[in-house]
Amino acid sequence: MLKGAIAAAVTPLRDGGATLDEDALGPLVAFLAGNGVDGLLACGTTGEGILLSVDERRRALELFLRSRPEGFLVAAHCGAQTTADTTALAEHAAQAGADAVAVIAPPYFPLDEAELLGHLRAAADACAPLPFYVYEFEGRSGYSIPVSVIKRLREEAQNLVGLKVSDMPFSRVAPYLIEGLDLFVGSEPLVVDGLEAGATGAVSGLATAWPEVVASLVHDRSPGAARRVEQLRDALAPLPFHAALKAALAARGVPVREDVRAPLRGPTHAERAIVAAL
Repeated sequence: MLKGAIAAAVTPLRDGGATLDEDALGPLVAFLAGNGVDGLLACGTTGEGILLSVDERRRALELFLRSRPEGFLVAAHCGAQTTADTTALAEHAAQAGADAVAVIAPPYFPLDEAELLGHLRAAADACAPLPFYVYEFEGRSGYSIPVSVIKRLREEAQNLVGLKVSDMPFSRVAPYLIEGLDLFVGSEPLVVDGLEAGATGAVSGLATAWPEVVASLVHDRSPGAARRVEQLRDALAPLPFHAALKAALAARGVPVREDVRAPLRGPTHAERAIVAAL
């Protein structure tokens, strides 16, 4: 089971984004674990997971798991375009020793309720009894997962324990606060509202570069941390987000390159200066 502040980790890449930077994964995990977050989500939206091959995602997860200190949680995002790839990743996550699996609704085709239920049930079954989380993010899937599907999935998948919800504003998050299921907020400016309404924690992209800020936001509900995540989100909004996070990590001494997987792009000189100023 996940808890508290979870960093949606970047995936270190090299060679212009063409290959995994295996040497950088260990230092990244050490940086996150040493700065207050409770764990990480591998190969999610921030981790460019949808752009990586199944084999790359398996390898990245194995390296994250190999590098974690005792008590540090590692969840695997296993959402993919096809059910076959999703279930293969979920099964591997369970075999590799991940603490949980999360799955986003496949992008491109707007699946109906029966299709969504079948896809998510197959993913949950593939990793059972490992804790399973539905990842709701309409902005990335292109459509939302109806609450009715979540409730039906709970009846059919005993390992469904919660959700990560990255929608905005909070009125779009609130319907997923379902009794008996944990909810992790994805949009940092909504974290305090979520916690006050009964959410369990946050899975945060900002936490991969500023883990201590998000840890303070979740653990202490710090007003200063709340102001800081607003500032960071506003400043990063016009920038290439993935490369900006990697540039921030490099500026903080973590040996992560700015390389991202095409069609994503790296920062310009001016954008890099904005990140450095943060």
